[in-house]
Amino acid sequence: MPKLYSPLPLATAVYRYAAYGVSIRSNLPLPLHAPAISGLFEIAVHNSSGPIDLSIEGPSVRGESGFERNPSTAFDVASLPNGSSYVRMPGVGEISVSPDGRFLACHRYAESTSESFNVYLVTQALSFALVKCGLEPLHATAVAIDGKAALFLGDCGLGKSTLAAAFLQAGYRLLSDDLLVLHKPHAALLAYPGSPRIKLFPRMARQFLGESATGVPMNPYTHKMIVPLKEWQVCTDALPVGAVYALAPVSEVCGAEVSLSAMSQRQAFLTLLASTFNRTILDSTRLRRQFESTQALANTLPVNILSYPRSLACLPAVLELVVSDLCAEKSEVACGA
Repeated sequence: MPKLYSPLPLATAVYRYAAYGVSIRSNLPLPLHAPAISGLFEIAVHNSSGPIDLSIEGPSVRGESGFERNPSTAFDVASLPNGSSYVRMPGVGEISVSPDGRFLACHRYAESTSESFNVYLVTQALSFALVKCGLEPLHATAVAIDGKAALFLGDCGLGKSTLAAAFLQAGYRLLSDDLLVLHKPHAALLAYPGSPRIKLFPRMARQFLGESATGVPMNPYTHKMIVPLKEWQVCTDALPVGAVYALAPVSEVCGAEVSLSAMSQRQAFLTLLASTFNRTILDSTRLRRQFESTQALANTLPVNILSYPRSLACLPAVLELVVSDLCAEKSEVACGA
């Protein structure tokens, strides 16, 4: 059995990708962009032909007692004594992440599709690597609008991906769905492109992407699909962040009104903090970094509450409001307001 983590064998065929601001090399094909420029750092992915060997850490953690069951996700996690993380997706596969986040070992279960496994690999599992490497990924969806990134925040089921699909139908491009990395390498805060996939229920996929839109189920427990996008539907460049829109829960929407309202810095901080993608790594160093980076975002980014009825008929008005607001933000910056 392969050990928990080790360098990729030199004889192994290596694919190279770029996603979420990092370079990725892998011995299996992944649903990611080919690299155009160097990433912030490199992560290696090694696909195992059999179950991952955890004996290097002593007794196996595969028993139920070794896992932290996350009620809001489809995966279980075990933290190993040496700082590694072990992630198991029932019916999909298992992945281990090295203590420094630079190496992922993975094994797909026979009953899973490669598309379903790979998307979990480059979202849920990769979030552990990103956090271990010092980044703070958000649970968000982003679209490209006139050279700026519009970010949508909200709990699962609030309609982030459906809203992004409506933007795709209108001719805009997807930057990232579900997992989003923000980083400020120079003067501007950038949002980085993720996987060229979007997660939609079949009816929404057909509604916004056409009757021919197809995909595979995310996992055995949902009808939500992973839908691959065309080259012209995705943005492969990191974009400056224009604004953040937190989707109001349906219970807080007033009638048929579509509206935007600015959040206070305190509200923005709490909303951004609640939108962290990885809530499993809880050591003091990570929590301090997460607090500080969230405070910096809340102090600099315009964060708005986007309220609208969950009706397809309302989406054109939602798109018009967001585009208008984002263009206004650009105008203010250009004028030095």
